[in-house]
Amino acid sequence: VPAGRAALRPCSTRVALEGINKPVVDRIIRVDHAGEFGANRIYAGQMAVLGRSSVGPIIQQMWNQEKYHLKKFNELMVAYRVRPTVLLPFWNVAGFVLGAGSALLGKKGAMACTVAVEESISDHYNNQIRTLVEEDPEKYKELLQVIKQFRDDEREHHDIGLEHDAEATPAYSVLKTAIQLGCKAAIFLSERI
Repeated sequence: VPAGRAALRPCSTRVALEGINKPVVDRIIRVDHAGEFGANRIYAGQMAVLGRSSVGPIIQQMWNQEKYHLKKFNELMVAYRVRPTVLLPFWNVAGFVLGAGSALLGKKGAMACTVAVEESISDHYNNQIRTLVEEDPEKYKELLQVIKQFRDDEREHHDIGLEHDAEATPAYSVLKTAIQLGCKAAIFLSERI
């Protein structure tokens, strides 16, 4: 459990699926699992390049939270009986390349990538929260708790990126826009495929 966070209770191996909007829940869990998988690969790529630098411990701290997020979504996939996206092998490579590539630009480049990705993901989580609240906040209480906590973690990562000079990266707005377009495409595809 990341420092300063309340532990989320482990999921039972199965949850009551009666009365839930299964297509909505499947789409949410599938895409969030893919996103957390991709985030893990991004941080792995950044650590491969910058792990021994002064920013290495900061990247490792964020990566540790992402590892926890992925573990939780692995549990939720089993509990809700959701299949993963078939694109995981692609996200495996693409995430690592994005992480390593941004880190090759230096600390600022890695942090610019972090800001772009985490802003996209926290916005995506906010959309999911709205969807589940509109459906039935009591019925989706556990899932809402998970998504809200992880959204807050992603916002924290976003802020850490800004604190570590992400915006000082050359061509920051172009890089941020390109990464966020990639995130939107990944979200769209992972929800469906």
